[in-house]
Amino acid sequence: MSIPHVGQYIPDAIVGNLMPVGTNVGDTDWYLDRLYDFADELGASVLKANYSRYVIDLNRAPDGKPLYPGSNNTELVPTSTFNEELLYKSGRNPTSDEILTRREAYWVPYHKCILDTINELRDRFGYCVLFDCHSIKSILPRFFEGKLSDFNLGTAEGESCDIELENLLAGALSKYSNYSLAVNGRFKGGYITRQYGNPREGVHAFQLELSTSTYMDEEPVFKWREDLADLVRPSLKHLMQVAISWTPK
Repeated sequence: MSIPHVGQYIPDAIVGNLMPVGTNVGDTDWYLDRLYDFADELGASVLKANYSRYVIDLNRAPDGKPLYPGSNNTELVPTSTFNEELLYKSGRNPTSDEILTRREAYWVPYHKCILDTINELRDRFGYCVLFDCHSIKSILPRFFEGKLSDFNLGTAEGESCDIELENLLAGALSKYSNYSLAVNGRFKGGYITRQYGNPREGVHAFQLELSTSTYMDEEPVFKWREDLADLVRPSLKHLMQVAISWTPK
């Protein structure tokens, strides 16, 4: 289980270059480690980021290639918020050398850990299931029209995991009729899902982009809502149980 956008820490050397909106880290995938606090008891390996996505986006290609060509994408090192507010003070945007430095310091170690864990589990069991875990505000005109579905399951259009697993995961989420579901809709899986998901090589990856409206207040101060979290947690736990119990034929 990978949670690449839950981190909030920004080193002081970077903070000094940011506008106030940047230090608020508003585009964090808030509280996902808390929401999925049952993952350890299910036996999942959990990798989560400590650094903010404003430092570097761990779910983007290292060469900066856009996830969705032709759409409004954020960069490997973002220069604007999801609301298209500038993150950096005038003349303080990171240089190409700074981007390379951040990539080596933060991006490379995270992805090495993903790959090492995949190889360890695949060597042990013959296959591995990778769950890339995300959340996002339900209304963001920069990325999509209207209101986002509650559950957004992505398998890179069926390329990143076995179709049987995709169907089981979608079926598990569809049982919770109080929540809306999209499969390979606006969010089809980011770099992590696409890069590491390779069913032919025994690696089955999927992404869930969860609407933050299902478990928290979406406006500052981004308050955790235990009442909402208690309602959505059973569906997320069921999703993980299905993924863990599945074995490829």
